Amino acid sequence: MSFRKVVRQSKFRHVFGQPVKNDQCYEDIRVSRVTWDSTFCAVNPKFLAVIVEASGGGAFLVLPLSKTGRIDKAYPTVCGHTGPVLDIDWCPHNDEVIASGSEDCTVMVWQIPENGLTSPLTEPVVVLEGHTKRVGIIAWHPTARNVLLSAGCDNVVLIWNVGTAEELYRLDSLHPDLIYNVSWNHNGSLFCSACKDKSVRIIDPRRGTLVAEREKAHEGARPMRAIFLADGKVFTTGFSRMSERQLALWDPGVRRFCLA
Repeated sequence: MSFRKVVRQSKFRHVFGQPVKNDQCYEDIRVSRVTWDSTFCAVNPKFLAVIVEASGGGAFLVLPLSKTGRIDKAYPTVCGHTGPVLDIDWCPHNDEVIASGSEDCTVMVWQIPENGLTSPLTEPVVVLEGHTKRVGIIAWHPTARNVLLSAGCDNVVLIWNVGTAEELYRLDSLHPDLIYNVSWNHNGSLFCSACKDKSVRIIDPRRGTLVAEREKAHEGARPMRAIFLADGKVFTTGFSRMSERQLALWDPGVRRFCLA
């Protein structure tokens, strides 16, 4: 006769976190309440950027990492978009350059002053226009300078040369439905995407071809996400048909995109 264990076995059962003191936190930030599945923040070795509520357009805060505590409501913002900002991403090659995507269908690239903002920043360095619907995903290329990926609700992925404001590649036939997220691999030769049709795809942007696809990676109707790991595997989060949270690790090179 077997007895059910009352206590769940876990290596972390007796591990407790220590709350950070208030003076080491960021307080009074009015984080955006726009209906979009995003982290609404981005960080690099110098700055923290947070998308915030704004009237008459979109805006985000850029705070030096050392500026913790209560944030003044009058603190200057980056506020050049005419619609709410949906995603932001710091350039991996320059800690003072950040890109933003917005409901106004544009992508803007900003140069942040070395010591942070002292007044509102309204003039972007570059404006990238190519999407017909709101832009919800921004991702800098991990190895090539001035190369930026954007994806919009028009189901189109665009690869930009930020230095010349030109489209390098337009991928408009690989996603039949809304794109949830995009992630580059370690050298930027491929990217993976999670789509509303429940498929995870690996795409070669230079050739514009589908390298691998996993249908029904998670069978739930709620949004899922996929990221490339350093060893080339793909890690996904999603939900089952019963809305139970799921995590999965996939190997694209084994029997057509199977569980690792």
